[in-house]
Formats: sequence, C-alpha cells, structure tokens
Amino acid sequence: MTQQPTDLDKKAVFEQLWEITKELHQKLEARFQLHPDPSTLDLQPYRSLDGNINGSLTTFFGSEIDWLVHSWLGNPESSNFSVMRLTTWLKSHIQVPHLAFEFGTYPNIFFYIDYIPRTELLTDLAYLDRYYEPVNQTFLKLQSDSRLKLFTSKNVYIRLFQSPVRLCYTGAPTLDILELTRTLAHETLDRWLTWVDAAEPVPEDARDALAARDLWLRRSSAERDADNQIAVRLFGSELTDRLVRSLWGGVGVSPT
Repeated sequence: MTQQPTDLDKKAVFEQLWEITKELHQKLEARFQLHPDPSTLDLQPYRSLDGNINGSLTTFFGSEIDWLVHSWLGNPESSNFSVMRLTTWLKSHIQVPHLAFEFGTYPNIFFYIDYIPRTELLTDLAYLDRYYEPVNQTFLKLQSDSRLKLFTSKNVYIRLFQSPVRLCYTGAPTLDILELTRTLAHETLDRWLTWVDAAEPVPEDARDALAARDLWLRRSSAERDADNQIAVRLFGSELTDRLVRSLWGGVGVSPT
C-alpha cells in the first residue's frame, strides 16, 4: 500500500514558502542592481491592531526594475493564514512581461505564479506566442494533477488581471507540494531571465506610454484587491493605505 504524504505543521510550511521567495529574490539580486526604497523601512515589520498578525514589506528599484515588492503577512505560530509576495515590475526599456509570485497557506498551500502582460494579448499575437505559448503545456499539465485544486478568484478584476497561463492552485501542506511549488517558481524565473537578456529595446518614443500603462496596472491591481477590506479591519485605514500604496509605489522614491 502506498503511504500517504504527511501534512506539515503550519509554521514549517510558512518557513518553506518564505524560503522559496528568498531563493527567487537572491536570483533577482544576482541579475539586477536593486536599491532598497526607504519609504518602506518602517514596514519591516508591522503588525495588526490587536498584535496577532505580523508582516514585513520591503521594496526595491533599479536601472532596469521600476518596482519590486517582497513581503509576507501572517502569524505562522498560531494562524492557518499567511500570504507572501514577490512581484517584479520592469521599466519600459523592454516589453517583457512583469513577474508575479504569491504563496500562502489557507491552511492548504496556495501558489500563484504568472507573467503579467504588457500589451493586449487578443490582438498582439506575436507577444502571445513568444511569452505565453511556452508556458501552456505546464498550465495544461497542472490541470490534470490530482494533488492540486484550481484556485479561481471570486473577484472579476483579479481574474481579468491574471494571464491565460497563470499557475494558480492549492494543495495539501506536504513536502511534495512544496517541492512542486519550488520547481515551478524557479522554472518560471529562469525562463523570464532569459527573456530579459534577449529582449529588444522598446523605441524611445514608445516608452512613456508603456510606463504609464505599467503604473496604471500596478496601481489598479493593488487598489482593487478585495482583501483590502479585510486589511482595514486588521490594521486600520491609515496603515492599510500605506501598505496598498507601497505595493504600487505611491510612497516610494523610485524615479518612475
């Protein structure tokens, strides 16, 4: 009889997921020149009004990176809920998709791994073929993985924001799901880095429009997150506003 994998405790799962984000962040630091943004120094750490939920949010920018967010939120000692993000928004010198990772526990493992489009995929078929077709087989393979359950957001904007090949699933808190998450995340980042290195420059006269689109998308995705209402109850309106603005760079010194 095949032995069923043993569920890990919530703290161990949190630590492993956070370790994955740190591994990815180290790869980004090795490739890009990143400067910590001072606007979020006082968000390392922060806590809820009742002191039961902790978090940390760090932000970076650089010559090729417009805004990078590395954050976590939860209480792995006592809570089944946690969420962590590593989101990288490129500058407008190239048009490679932006890169999004989100991991968490609900209490099952959750992962969202995606390339954020920087053009209209319905009409820019060359962009679709170049950046999204290579991920389609992985997307289809995970659809048939019995260990995973497809996660579908109830928020129509979030579903629209995600790409057609987003990897967005939940799975049992086991070592094999953690390793699957780690493998998918590193494959996604490594592929993205090859795209960045091979990208053609965007014409100078098109960069302002692309930068404006990027900023609008970054801001709207942060402000329209349905979980912001929960954050207000946990952290109060003032801190929630700081956190939301930090996600899109509204309080930063990055020369966006």
